Amino acid sequence: MAETEVARTGRRGRGGGGAARRAERTAVTTDTARFIERNIPNFEILNAEALEIIEANAETVLEEIGVSFSENPGALKLWRAAGADVRGERVHIPRGLARRLCATAPARFTQHARNPARNVEIGGNSLVLAPVYGPPFVRDMSGGRRYATIEDFRTFVKLGYMSKWLHHSGGTLCEPTDVPVNKRHLDMLHAHMTLSDKPFMGSVTEPSRAQDSVAMCEVLFGRDFVARNTVMTSLININSPLSFDATMMGALEVYARANQACIVSPFIVGGAMAPVSVAGTLTQVLAEVLAGVAYSQLVRPGAPVIFGAFVASIDMNSGAPTFGTPEASQILYGAGQLARRLGLPFRSGGGLCGSKLPDAQAAYETANTLNAALLGGVNFMLHACGWLEGGLVASFEKFVMDADQLGVLHKLAAGVPVDVQAQAMDAIREVGPGGHFLGCAHTQAHFKDAFWRTDLLDYKPFETWDEDGARDTQVLAAARVTKLLADYRQPSLDPAVAEALDGFVAQRKAAQPDAFA
Repeated sequence: MAETEVARTGRRGRGGGGAARRAERTAVTTDTARFIERNIPNFEILNAEALEIIEANAETVLEEIGVSFSENPGALKLWRAAGADVRGERVHIPRGLARRLCATAPARFTQHARNPARNVEIGGNSLVLAPVYGPPFVRDMSGGRRYATIEDFRTFVKLGYMSKWLHHSGGTLCEPTDVPVNKRHLDMLHAHMTLSDKPFMGSVTEPSRAQDSVAMCEVLFGRDFVARNTVMTSLININSPLSFDATMMGALEVYARANQACIVSPFIVGGAMAPVSVAGTLTQVLAEVLAGVAYSQLVRPGAPVIFGAFVASIDMNSGAPTFGTPEASQILYGAGQLARRLGLPFRSGGGLCGSKLPDAQAAYETANTLNAALLGGVNFMLHACGWLEGGLVASFEKFVMDADQLGVLHKLAAGVPVDVQAQAMDAIREVGPGGHFLGCAHTQAHFKDAFWRTDLLDYKPFETWDEDGARDTQVLAAARVTKLLADYRQPSLDPAVAEALDGFVAQRKAAQPDAFA
């Protein structure tokens, strides 16, 4: 159909144009959107007076109450040399000392992927999206809820690789319970390194496993490259309240010495591991992060580190954690402000929910948390897709449901352009009173990218939807999982590097007996 006829009638024929567009939409692609750079303001819930009160109270906690570094004489020695008052395993940090130590941590850093096109910047106005982390169970429509296996783990890596809006392959996507505890980190890292070319996270469950992670990166990237660059981000959880255990701190020490990034993250369930009030929780979060980040800088000044805040509230009837609540959003907003005042990248948020299924509860709670994370200035969002049942379950269907919605965050974060094309004055003049914009030149030039489009949700008329089987979102998600896995193609890797990785994993597994505890 001629362009003039399109402009006059506002419709196209049934031939080539429509077929070409359908082919374009259904073509197999492994394109990944670049990490988000926000062009929107952060939401700041605390005024200057509130921030100063919380910061002063956190310094009081560190000085008067102190923090515990258990079973870690090396840490106590470093703190003592830095000027802290060490009494047994309790470290009392003088006012201002932790903040001064934190000043050497970078405000922004690059995490390199084996595919340089997929490097991510963490800090500033960036937002990097990473998938679910840590569940021992998985769920899908066909198998229900069950213990996770290494094949489940590999499936999640493939889904993450195929997900356009997900920038990061993540870490422990699920716990492969069919592999010995002391060896599963090797298989998980191997999967991230070979089945995807996005950046990934290292193991933190024991210091020697962190060292294995560094060694495997040296095989993948080259020892000199790893010595000069950050190629891993790893999650260091604090045993809230105010306790730093030797296992997590041992992993942090390994990564900090190797100049690899750590998320220092209090694990807060309000009313259980922190006060029930927002201000009280923020005080404890800040005190714990100050101590943890400062310690990383004692190990190696300038080591990259992220201010973490994982926060849930508690149901006072059952004792179960709750997600997507207004109080959790308030804490996230406030923690983001505190992180920015420290000049540190910020981790929080995710597709968090307490629901057992990818249902309406899951959608509401997930949307609340995702939106809070976008507005709260989060730089690294763990658990961005796949989380169910308070983090006990990784769901294949919810993984692709959430991953689809992450595209909304990209669109919102871009802000509202007001350049000449965006003003659309030519379109308004062309159409005039009483007309329509479907066929005007401006619409024809921009219809492909004017609106965010889902790859999952159903917008068909009722009759068409009903004829297609009246599928709900979970059924559509299951079909998308099947399609993504069918379309998956493993990214290429230098055969010599692949062989060296295989050899490293085999050698490390053979060097120790299996342990399942």
